[in-house]
Amino acid sequence: MKSDCIFCKMSKGEIPVEKVANTNNFFAIRDIKPKAEGHTLIIPKKHFVTLLDIPNTLGEELLQITKQISSELLDKKFGDGFNIIMNNLEPAGQIVKHAHLHIIPRKEFDNLKSLV
Repeated sequence: MKSDCIFCKMSKGEIPVEKVANTNNFFAIRDIKPKAEGHTLIIPKKHFVTLLDIPNTLGEELLQITKQISSELLDKKFGDGFNIIMNNLEPAGQIVKHAHLHIIPRKEFDNLKSLV
């Protein structure tokens, strides 16, 4: 844990946050500046900077919570599809230096730009 990291503070309960999902090693919250309604972040409870730092042993759990949240967003009609995005390091747009995935629900003609 890093004492100045906002996601570490959330993980430790120092900053109150409404978690939409919680596992042994990850939690999910709604993005405070959503690109679309339902935009959700998947965040490791321990401090890792990028995907490369997350141990392979956590891969299955990360995939499970990502699939769970994505399915719930579709079931709740936030979108008809979704993007999963992870910015790794500053040149790729990473602002918070704590690894996290963005799940962004998408609707046809929503005018959001895709990175690929």
